[in-house]
Amino acid sequence: MRIVTWNLFHGRGLPNAGRDLQDEFAAALAGWAWDVALLQEVPPWWPVALGRRCEASARMALTSRNALLPARRLLARHVPDLVKSNGGGSNAILVRGHAIADHRTVVLRHRPERRVAHAVRLEDGTWIGNLHAQVHSEAFAQADLAVAAVTLDEWAGGITHPVILGGDTNTHRPHAGDLRVMGGHNVDFVLARGWEAQGPREVLEHGTLSDHVPVAVTLARRGSTRPPRRP
Repeated sequence: MRIVTWNLFHGRGLPNAGRDLQDEFAAALAGWAWDVALLQEVPPWWPVALGRRCEASARMALTSRNALLPARRLLARHVPDLVKSNGGGSNAILVRGHAIADHRTVVLRHRPERRVAHAVRLEDGTWIGNLHAQVHSEAFAQADLAVAAVTLDEWAGGITHPVILGGDTNTHRPHAGDLRVMGGHNVDFVLARGWEAQGPREVLEHGTLSDHVPVAVTLARRGSTRPPRRP
């Protein structure tokens, strides 16, 4: 199972591009090998289009700053570097080569801003979660991780079941129950229970897109002798 996690910086680049970059982000995602992409700070009107471009199923969960979304979308499409995060936000999970059997969302907090985690269950029973933890507070970030991990365990049926949780943790030392870090960069991590990393994590080439790097981790079920599938 190859997992990519990437914070899309509300569809912006560094340096500022001064225009909508949806096509560039979609091309980057479509060009990489992965089974599941965990995305944060995604403009809420992007997930379906990204899924279509990547030949993937898409699920999303709205995060913060989504009141009067049509007006926000209009401004974000024309002046994204002026609007920044006020264009609205969502988390998205894209899945290739697997049917999605379930999708669930939990609100982690409402203040200082709305944060959510969400997860999909694949047809083989695998649960994979995605979160964007609270920024500028180690305590809040760790609390968000803890809630996400407990909720993911509940959805999966208990702590004996293999699960994967990734995203922008907003901490350099993420703790999420008994999940172990499989790989990461800066604050972007993939954690899991019942899985083993197959080699070191990879930082993918992304040009000037986003202020975060995309991180790829290849996992195999613990005890499995089969190599992980690549799309």
